[in-house]
Amino acid sequence: MNAVGHDPTITVQRAWQLASDVEQALSVDDLLSRSDFVSFHVPLTDETRHMINDQRVRLMRKGAVLLNFSRDGIIDDKAVVAALDAGHLYAYVCDFPSNLLKDHPRCITLPHLGASTREAEENCAVMVADQVREWLENGNVTNAVNFPEIFLPRNGGHRVAVVNSNVPNMVGQISTDLGAAGININDMLNRSRGDIAVTLLDLDKEPSKDVVAQLSSIAGVLSVRCLGCTKDQ
Repeated sequence: MNAVGHDPTITVQRAWQLASDVEQALSVDDLLSRSDFVSFHVPLTDETRHMINDQRVRLMRKGAVLLNFSRDGIIDDKAVVAALDAGHLYAYVCDFPSNLLKDHPRCITLPHLGASTREAEENCAVMVADQVREWLENGNVTNAVNFPEIFLPRNGGHRVAVVNSNVPNMVGQISTDLGAAGININDMLNRSRGDIAVTLLDLDKEPSKDVVAQLSSIAGVLSVRCLGCTKDQ
């Protein structure tokens, strides 16, 4: 099987996790026109509701198979059933049974219980523990509800994690205070999501208790953590 994927918000970290032979589709329409099997892995939002509708079904290859294990509402069931009845699509597989789908000979409907299996529960527990540890030890954030995703490899030095309001000149004020204390920034990454921003800084010196207090006093700074600093910090 040759894999083709489309994700307009993919991160560099996620891209590195893909196999090198995965091809990139330029759009959803491009993906649909090139695929014999289409699987969806997206949340249900205003942008994704009825992502597959009558117009897009017509773009799909004759005999294609649709698989939807993400959320109900992403695919227009009426449009899919019409395409199945017309012989344009071969099958539809999902875990959102409905009266329209459950008795159709070309539909396979399953219970929406994938996240409740023993293996899924164990994997989720391990994932949560790993992500909490990564935040506590390195300040990196993954899969947070209201925080930006941020990942900065440790490059030596002393790391400071700053959570602040997403307003102008926050990074400038932070770097100015560090410079005034004679501390150089070896590496830095800033990411924002909505009203919240996270700034990770790797410093050439351990900031003193007074420096941490100074950073915390900046208007808009919500928290400052010095990761791996001495106990009195």
